[in-house]
This record gives sequence, structure tokens and C-alpha cells, in this order.
Amino acid sequence: MPNLEHPAYPAATLLQLESLLPCRESQVSMLLSIFGERQQFSFSSIFIYGHTSSGKTYVMQTLLNTLQLPHVFVNCVEYFTSRLLLEEILLQLQSCSSETEQTSRVPCDNFNDFVRLFKQAVASQELQDQTLYIVLDRAEQLREMEANILPAFLRLQELTDRNVTVVLLSEIVWELFRPSTGCFEPFTLYFPDYSIGNLQKILSQNHPPEYSADFYAAYINILLGVFYMVCRDLKELQHLAVLNFSKYCEPVVSGEANERDTRKLWKNIEPHLKKAMQTVYLREISSSQWERLQREDGEPGQLKGLSAHTHVELPYYSKFLLIAAYLASYNPARTDKRFFLKHHGKIRKTDFMKKHEKTSNHLLGPKPFPLDRLLAILYSIVDNRVAPTANIFSQITSLVTLQLLTMVGHNDQLDGPRYKCTVSLDFIRAVAR
Repeated sequence: MPNLEHPAYPAATLLQLESLLPCRESQVSMLLSIFGERQQFSFSSIFIYGHTSSGKTYVMQTLLNTLQLPHVFVNCVEYFTSRLLLEEILLQLQSCSSETEQTSRVPCDNFNDFVRLFKQAVASQELQDQTLYIVLDRAEQLREMEANILPAFLRLQELTDRNVTVVLLSEIVWELFRPSTGCFEPFTLYFPDYSIGNLQKILSQNHPPEYSADFYAAYINILLGVFYMVCRDLKELQHLAVLNFSKYCEPVVSGEANERDTRKLWKNIEPHLKKAMQTVYLREISSSQWERLQREDGEPGQLKGLSAHTHVELPYYSKFLLIAAYLASYNPARTDKRFFLKHHGKIRKTDFMKKHEKTSNHLLGPKPFPLDRLLAILYSIVDNRVAPTANIFSQITSLVTLQLLTMVGHNDQLDGPRYKCTVSLDFIRAVAR
């Protein structure tokens, strides 16, 4: 018996929706109830929110395309100004109407022009007889536009006197959207994260035809057992599943094991999943390069250049500033004279130094240092003379912006700013090379 039921749509279409949108039956059922029949007025605005990869965009696109409802779908990151956004909506509206032949971009400078042009675009009988849906993906970008854009979209049905529903898709909650002056409240719908059982069901649907469904489901179970604690992103997990499946199948292809010999299959795939764990989300290499690395022999834990940051693109003096900051963070200030002066004289080892000489400063973490100490070390490690110009100070600010350095304390301190170096020893070695 189908989970989705609606009198306005045939049972075959609803069954197709169920197969295309697994584990989202309750949200789809709610949306179908909100939409109603084609000619009925729906909510003026709907706000759908949830974490990334919770299926918001995919569900809306699949729902509107499968039910063949007239709609406009715009990504607010791609059309980042109000003019680009409004013109793109009008351009897509022209293609929705069968009576409109031209598909030229109409200039639209403000929302008043948009309302007038919108009425003209939906003047066809076809668009007047059914609800038109305007879906704004990544709607949090609307907060960066003019103050009237978001309230106007929420009241578009009232402003145009047309059967239109605006759907906002976002990763943040409505409370972070609401203007301080107040506005029309949309109907809110939450998309929860996929559970591990949901991910198992969705990922198992993509099994290759040459292998059994149970064999691929066992592989997905192993994959989720490794990655679920660090990654809940469905797209990333789909990418990892495709990328590592050939390695999982190797013992079966070579005849060393059968599909039910899970122990041998796990021992073969385990080191490669550990390597993949270190590059989750990073996309430092392409899929073909990753497959080539898997075919090459080497130590299981060796990344062969992955995540080593061997290519650090920084300006010339920024590299020296970063090295100087690392030295200032991990070397005590009393050792500067010994390390950075040529004729420092004889230095006696105190009892304190003898007591703590076996303690690694890397275990204690980076220590804060003042700006004048950073510049003093910089002048000693750079061969040529460096003038303390605005260019040097701006590069220090850039390193803080890149989070390679961290400012400690406040900007208004009378004794000058203090910094910490936040990069690892491997990173500094790569920069120093």
C-alpha cells in the first residue's frame, strides 16, 4: 500500500515519487497537503530548513518536476544581487508560459517593476488556472540584499493578486531571517538529518547490476561503520561509496574470496578506507588520481602527498613571517639571543633549563608573543634588509584572516597586539622547503 495519497494526482505518479524520494515520505506528504490541488491557492510563502545534504533541494525539484507543476527554481548564490535574481525569475517565467515566444532578459531595477512585469508574465490562461511556485534555494543570501526583498517575496501573492507560492530553502532557522521590523510569517517545515538507517537504504539503492543487492548493502554497512561518525553528508558518502567499491571487489574478482566472505573483504578494504578518512571533504585530488594511488603499492597509511600541504601559495614575506611566528610560539623568549645572534657570548644552562630540557614545547602548545618579537625574528632570518612598511603589517593581517595566526587579546591593548601561530610542524616544514 502506498504511503503517499492525494486525490489530485494518479497513484502511479505517487508511487514514482516514493521510489525517487526514499526516507522523505512524511515531508513529501506534508508538502502535498500544503500544495493542495493545482487550481487551489496555497500558502503565500513556505520556509524549508535543515542541514546541508538533508534533501531539501532534491525533494523540491523532484516533486515539482514529477507532478509537472509550473515553477521557477533559482539559486540565490548564483544570482547574488536583487536585480540578477528578479530578472532570472522573469526569464524563467517566460519559458513556463506556452504563449510567450521570446525568452529575452527584461531589465528589472526594483521590486515595483518586478510586480508589474510578473503580472504580465503570468497573464496567460495556463498560469492563471494553477499555482505557480517560485523556489529560492540558499535563501539565506536574501539577507545580504536590500531590506525590502525578503518581506516582499513573503507577500508576493498579496502584492500581485496571483496564485503564486514562494518557497525558501535554507540551512539556517527562520529566527535568523526575521527582520527587526517584522514581516509576514511563512509556513515552516523542517527536514531532519538522515539517520544511519536512512543512509543505508538510500546508498544501497545504487548497487551495480553485476553484483547482488545484499553484497552491495554489506559494503555500504562497512562504509557507514567507518565514516558515519565523521561525515553525515549524503553527497560525500555517495562519492566515497563509488570511489572505493572497486577496491572492495578485488578479492571477489581475483577469486580469492566469494561475496559472503566478509572477513577477507574487510581486511582488504580497511587500509584504503583509513586513507580515504584523512581526505574526507577535502577533494585534494580527482577520482582518477585516487584510483591510481590505490593501484600503486605502498604503505597502507602513507598518503603520498595528500593532505601534506606541500604547495602553500603565500607571498614571499608572508612565508618568512609564518616561520618567524612559529619560532616565536614554540621557542622561549630567553633563547632568542642564543638562536638569532651571531655573537651572543657564552650562555650558562640554569637549573630551570636542565629540569625542563626534556619537555617538548610542541606538547605544551603555542605560546603568545608580541609583535616586536615577531619582527625581530623576521629580520634575523631574512637575508636581505626588510623595512617595516605597511606591506609587512598588511601581510600579518592576512595571515590572521587565513587563520594561520591568531590574535590574542584585544586590538585596543596599549602594549601592542599579541599573536599565536596555529599551524603544525609539517605545515611549517613544507613552507620552509
